Amino acid sequence: MFELMSNFVGMLMFAEMTGDITKGLAYLGSGIAAIGCLGAGIGQGYTGGKAVEAVSRNPEVEGKVRTLFIVAAAISESGAIYALVISIILAFVVA
Repeated sequence: MFELMSNFVGMLMFAEMTGDITKGLAYLGSGIAAIGCLGAGIGQGYTGGKAVEAVSRNPEVEGKVRTLFIVAAAISESGAIYALVISIILAFVVA
């Protein structure tokens, strides 16, 4: 955490020297928005593990579990795509 704060302070000091703080803050926001992709990956992994566990306990409900897993993965992936789009917009359009 200390390294993140020192990097942020260093970025702000550099931005003050160059006179353009909005570009640095846009890159910072882009990095923060990309964290949403990490959360989606963790969620999909957890959901996949629980789906395998459910099918191994009760193989008769494989079709229902698969359908629910695909819906849950699609919802989670849409969140990751939104985070990625926001990150790309901040990095290449705003900055």
